[in-house]
Amino acid sequence: MPNPRDIFIGSKPLHSYINAVRTTMSEGERVIRLVARGRNINMAVDVAEVCRRRAGIIAGKLPGDIDVSDVELATETFPRDDGGTRNVSVIKITMEGHADMHEEE
Repeated sequence: MPNPRDIFIGSKPLHSYINAVRTTMSEGERVIRLVARGRNINMAVDVAEVCRRRAGIIAGKLPGDIDVSDVELATETFPRDDGGTRNVSVIKITMEGHADMHEEE
């Protein structure tokens, strides 16, 4: 499998990330990875599911067949100002588009 292109999930609206997936796949990158930390993990799962089900106007232009090929869960440790450490959960969802992109209308 080729190296996936990372899309980092933050606090933007859902459709912004779906559009990023569509744009990335239309540029020829058919393997992408959604990366999210902490509170943004639920947004990454939502983006993956909307893209996989091709729900909505933007997602309807994605390839006809998108599979979630891998899900990685991890914990990253960050130093705190008081000398301690802070643990933050991380999810990486790898998706692959297998069919042609749908035409723009």
